[in-house]
Amino acid sequence: MANLKEIRTRITSVNSTMQITSAMKMVSASKLKRAQDAITDMRPYAEKLQEILGNLCESLDTSEGVYSVQREVNNVLLVAITSNRGLCGGFNGNVVKECQRLIKEEYSENNVHVLTIGKKGKDLLRGRKIDSNQGDLPSDLEKVWDNVNFENIAPVAQLIMDAFAAKSYDKVVVVYNKFKNAAVQEITPEQLLPVLPPEVEESNAANDYIFEPSKNEIVEDLIPKSLKIQLYKAILDSHASEHGARMTAMHKATDNAGELKKELTLHYNKARQASITNEILEIVGGAEALKS
Repeated sequence: MANLKEIRTRITSVNSTMQITSAMKMVSASKLKRAQDAITDMRPYAEKLQEILGNLCESLDTSEGVYSVQREVNNVLLVAITSNRGLCGGFNGNVVKECQRLIKEEYSENNVHVLTIGKKGKDLLRGRKIDSNQGDLPSDLEKVWDNVNFENIAPVAQLIMDAFAAKSYDKVVVVYNKFKNAAVQEITPEQLLPVLPPEVEESNAANDYIFEPSKNEIVEDLIPKSLKIQLYKAILDSHASEHGARMTAMHKATDNAGELKKELTLHYNKARQASITNEILEIVGGAEALKS
């Protein structure tokens, strides 16, 4: 049985940990509100942009476009979006596991490269011996998280688009956590390139627009913008998911620390009571020995 000093030390340590996890939970809750507002505001714009693109592409053959051409898939790029910091449950690990699953089950016969956005993803992928070579793409994309905005994300998307246009990759898939709520994040593999044919509803067939400039020119401008928005939306989703996952993880950690503190306090009280009882017995025994 541990002595009283060791138990007191453990109680102090657990109490300090509980204060840290509680503070981290509050910080993540504060950041989550801003990140959630950002993705909530972005989704309607991204969806409307896709709808406009679908209407424009309805009567066009975009299969031969730079970003929509369908080639034989030999080289695949997985864009794994993770965080720079840990302590967020399975947030980062789930992205890595999904990358492993895609490599093993869907792209086992292809040459697969992994581009990581986030320091934790790079570390985890290196530890699991997955090829994280990105060719000519940058390797310091964790700096994206220093300031999450479209101006910082658009150049990353352009680099990926240029690599696809140069035929360095025949398919690009983004793997990220889609934000549902603070407690739920859905791991999502989403094809970025080549651009999938738009799903056009019958109700859109009757739309009659006057285009200036031509429809082809508008589509050529909208597709790159749509790709950049798609990657930006995935990063905003991941950003909100990270704070939600960390808030949930720190909440559970605080609760667990509280339960452990109660157990240790009970154990300490029992040990202290046993120690006092032993001291009383020793005093009584000594007194009886003096009498005899």
